[in-house]
Amino acid sequence: MNQRTWPDRSNGSRFAAFQFPNVINGKNRQSPELHSSSQKTKVKRYNYLFCSTSPPQPADAAHDFASLPFDILTRIAASFTLPHLRAASLVCSSWSDALRPLREAMVLLRWGKRFKHGRGGVRKNLDKALDSFLKGAARGLTLAMVDAGLVYWEMDKKEEAIALYRRAAELGDPAGQCNLGISYLQAQPPNRKEAVKWLYKASITGHVRAQYQLALCLHQSCRVDRNLREAARWYLKAAEGGYVRAMYNVSLCYSVGEGLPQSHSQARKWMKRAADCGHGKAQFEHGLGLFSEGDMMKAVVYLELATRAGETAAIHVKNVILQQLSATSRDCVVLLADSWRALPSAH
Repeated sequence: MNQRTWPDRSNGSRFAAFQFPNVINGKNRQSPELHSSSQKTKVKRYNYLFCSTSPPQPADAAHDFASLPFDILTRIAASFTLPHLRAASLVCSSWSDALRPLREAMVLLRWGKRFKHGRGGVRKNLDKALDSFLKGAARGLTLAMVDAGLVYWEMDKKEEAIALYRRAAELGDPAGQCNLGISYLQAQPPNRKEAVKWLYKASITGHVRAQYQLALCLHQSCRVDRNLREAARWYLKAAEGGYVRAMYNVSLCYSVGEGLPQSHSQARKWMKRAADCGHGKAQFEHGLGLFSEGDMMKAVVYLELATRAGETAAIHVKNVILQQLSATSRDCVVLLADSWRALPSAH
């Protein structure tokens, strides 16, 4: 969530960080009267710097947190996560009242996830999950809109799903924007212009899946707006954010110099990172690279992992290497593969 800076409230705001003495008719009640004009100027500048972020305004022009209309506040907070929603509810009693429906929606969202995945002591029930998500969406929570859309999509009710994605996207939810963009790509015929528009909105917020999908659009386009350099830039952003498929594509870009300066060391680095995060093709290609360098043990471990991930092309090379190893080394390879765990990633 982006933090917002709100206008300061005058006349003893409850949010003031510093307490300043009252000044009446230019006189300070708590300190001797200042006679020097330069000293008065310094005091005015001091008060200006610490008490306000804008030039002094009349008291009736001051902004009041509590006077913010409920519907506007609800729209602003619609895409908040639970910690942000709790913090906003503590601002004042008016905000707490306005945000009550969203707090209720968070509870419904939690129950919906329990029913969807069969967790928290309840049995898996997609109908009850959808009902909880829709009730949360009705209260204005974008997270519930997105989850309800996902359930509708799984039920092949794509029009209902897209409608919910759009509601969430228009309220600024990055996941809703990303899913709406992907929906446009999968439409018949695809609407690439709208897809790129919404994927870009989600990408600039740091949503790694949207960044990867945007990069694919720019990379794979057959139109004149194909932009390899921009595609590689978004691949790299997604990879740095932990998106595994983007790591693999960044490695390929560095390997052939497509959109990024050719660099075999960078290509190897990102290929290994993707392999360590569980990307099957990356495990296969990294294993081949180690094999070509003569590092048989490491190579066969990555090839074994690639085989388990479904890369059938790795089987032949792995077997060739295993024939050259002793029985003890072969057992060690199996043990290493069994104990291997993928590094955390954003998938």
